Amino acid sequence: MTELAERGAAPFAPDWVSPPGDTILDLLEERDWTQQQLADRLGFSLKHVNQLIKGKVALTEDAAIRLQSVLGASVGFWLTREVQYRERAAVLDAAARHTTMVPWLERFPIKELMETGALPKQRIDAKTKPELV
Repeated sequence: MTELAERGAAPFAPDWVSPPGDTILDLLEERDWTQQQLADRLGFSLKHVNQLIKGKVALTEDAAIRLQSVLGASVGFWLTREVQYRERAAVLDAAARHTTMVPWLERFPIKELMETGALPKQRIDAKTKPELV
């Protein structure tokens, strides 16, 4: 068991997300390259590279192979980075949608549902209501 788990610490769950493009930008800065220079080396348009960096388009297997050959990180690194980004973005999007449903939740007898076991017993506050939705 880890030290954090032993102390009852909550798992790391940031309220932000970092696209693979953040890593690409860091590597461009290290090399003192522009996005245009990277686009030329990858064989992509500047617009496509910019959309990759912003997370607007998914980083495909082809892009991962090209990034490996140009920036040096492995294909697996880039694909894992993309999956982690999309997964975290989906979780944050769902949390935002759940927040908008809190007024709907408040129409239910939450305490009674907890007492009967239909809902898990927990403290109800502004933070836990979206999770309960």
